[in-house]
Parts: sequence; structure tokens; C-alpha cells
Amino acid sequence: MSSNTEKSDKLRVDKYLWSIRIFKTRSLAAAACDSGKVKQEGTAIKAAKQVHVGDEYDVRTEGRLWRIKVTGLLHTRVQYSEAIKYYTDITPAEELERLQMARQASSFHTGKRLSKVGRPTKKERRDLDEFMD
Repeated sequence: MSSNTEKSDKLRVDKYLWSIRIFKTRSLAAAACDSGKVKQEGTAIKAAKQVHVGDEYDVRTEGRLWRIKVTGLLHTRVQYSEAIKYYTDITPAEELERLQMARQASSFHTGKRLSKVGRPTKKERRDLDEFMD
């Protein structure tokens, strides 16, 4: 951890969110900052704002609201198992429960027909036709 923090104490928030793998690309992280989806203490911040250890951010992504606390500065994108060491997820339990309930509710109906259910196969149709005659 110390090798990445020795480079410089300056780190942009969009680069930090990209490097800890909250966003897939740095441009997505910058766009989220510009559209007000990244907040610090309730106020939207710009992508160029400097990150410091101990800062807390609310980050809204596609399917989740993250609340993270910075525990270290990460200047380069590394694998997930290393990246999670540089922040602490302090998302409230209510948000995690809501996410879990939404995930369970969406698993019941996906809009797609299940395999082997619905329209009969050609063999099943022939068997039905013979049965009906």
C-alpha cells in the first residue's frame, strides 16, 4: 500500500473511484461526478476534487448506492482483491437490505421463458395430437 501512496499526495476523485473499481472506466467516473452522482457530505463534487484519507463519499452507480470511506490512496488500477484494501464500505444496512430485496424480486420474473417450459417441442406436440384424436 505504501508504494502507491508515496507517488504523490494529490489524487483526483474520478481517478480514485476508477482505481478502486467502483466504475469500469475513468470517463464513467468523471461523468458520474459531473452529473452529481458523487457527493461528499451531501454536496455534489467535481471530478478534479482532491481525495484525502478519511474522506467519505456517497456514490450512486447503476444499481447501488455506495457509501465509502477512504483508507488509502490508490493511483493505479489493480485487481479487485487489492483494491478493496483502499476503502471501507460503510453503506447503511437499510440500503443493503433494499438491494437484496430488489435482487430477490427480480429473480422471480425475468421476462424470458424458462427452458423446456411453455411451447411444446415437436415430439410433445405429436404426442398431444395423438392423445387428442
